[in-house]
Amino acid sequence: MGPPIPILRSFDETKAKEFYIQYLGFEVDWEHRFAPQMPLYMQISQGQCLLHLSEHHGDGTPGTRIRIEVPDLEAFLDRLRLSPYSQYYPGQPELQPWGLRECTILDPSGNGLILYAPA
Repeated sequence: MGPPIPILRSFDETKAKEFYIQYLGFEVDWEHRFAPQMPLYMQISQGQCLLHLSEHHGDGTPGTRIRIEVPDLEAFLDRLRLSPYSQYYPGQPELQPWGLRECTILDPSGNGLILYAPA
C-alpha cells in the first residue's frame, strides 16, 4: 500500500486556492470537473504531501483534522507569518507530551491542518 491521500471538503475554489496555493505554497497537480459549472475536485502537493480538495457534497467532512509532518516547522511558520495573507496568522508550536511540536492551522472550510515536527 501507498500512503493515504486525504480528501478535504472545500466550499469556495477561490478561497481554497488562495489559502493552499498562495499562502501555504502547495502546487496544483490537476483539476477535474464533470462539466464547466460542476464542483471542482483537485489534487495539490508540496514535497511528499498530497491532498485532494473537493467541492462535491459527501466528499470529506468539514472540520476534518489531518496531521502533516513539517521537518523545519519553525521556518515554515515564520514564512507564513511574513505572508501578506491576512485571513490567518499561525501561532507558536506547542510541545506535546508525546514529544512533538504542533501547530494547528484552519483552512477556509474549517479543516484543521496539524503541522508537526519532532521536538
